[in-house]
Amino acid sequence: MPMRTINRERILAKAGHVVVLMGGDSPEREISLLSGKAVCESLEKLGVRFDALDVGKDVVERLRELNPDIALNMLHGQGGEDGVIQGMLEMLGIPYTGSGVLASALAMDKVKSKLLWRQAGLNTADFVLLQEDTDWESVINQFGRVVVKPVSGGSSLGISIVDNASALQTEFATARKFDQHVMAERYIKGPEYSTGVIGEELFPTILLETDRQFFDYEAKYFDSATRIICPVEMESEALARLENLVREAYSCLGCKGLARVDVMQDEAGAFFLLELNTVPGMTSHSFVPTAASKVGISFEELVLRILEAELGD
Repeated sequence: MPMRTINRERILAKAGHVVVLMGGDSPEREISLLSGKAVCESLEKLGVRFDALDVGKDVVERLRELNPDIALNMLHGQGGEDGVIQGMLEMLGIPYTGSGVLASALAMDKVKSKLLWRQAGLNTADFVLLQEDTDWESVINQFGRVVVKPVSGGSSLGISIVDNASALQTEFATARKFDQHVMAERYIKGPEYSTGVIGEELFPTILLETDRQFFDYEAKYFDSATRIICPVEMESEALARLENLVREAYSCLGCKGLARVDVMQDEAGAFFLLELNTVPGMTSHSFVPTAASKVGISFEELVLRILEAELGD
């Protein structure tokens, strides 16, 4: 389905002075800088007045000096997607792109989001929180193969797949380097899909393929053999189920503006929610810009749509 047209001139007129928040000090800093740089280049092409702000401890002072009309948030990971920067911007009275404080915090916490989805009757893989005193054998006996994940984090950092107790304990310690809370999720064998959402509209779903064990950090950002397939070959009924799940996942957490929902499909054809990213990557090779290009939306227009979601048309 074609996406609606936007009023480019009106958005440009309303944008005023934009500050692009990027960098920060999360493990995803480098990807955030790349996203921020790409967005800044687009704003320059569009003729929008903007400043790029590498977020540090002086962020409040810098924002007061810059006095922007809106903040375009390109901070990935802790501090940028978890409600922290959103709360600060609200205190400063600066409008910002993307989800609000609560939705950001919920989406960043994979356990909280999965519990809410499950309460709403949405499919998501079974999981267990891991602790120092976890019975590692019991987890493997319960789930078999599991995916070990930091509860809060992105870009597939700290994620591993294990099928024995010893490896589970080892990878738990590795994941703890990225977040103090770690989970083990039942491994789902099958294709992984990713769908961008902005308001009530969906971008085309993409299929992710890699020759690696799973779609890890290297596969996402550096492996030239990674395959991003869009549009996907899927029966219309299955695609409708997938898209409905994506919409409900976004709505359930109270999201706003641009987000991306990652989903697995098992061998029986059932879909399972993995996570929702409230500040998805925005490099020229990132998933959402790639999907947008398939329906004729340029990178510059995508940036305008992100602004429009907060500014209104």
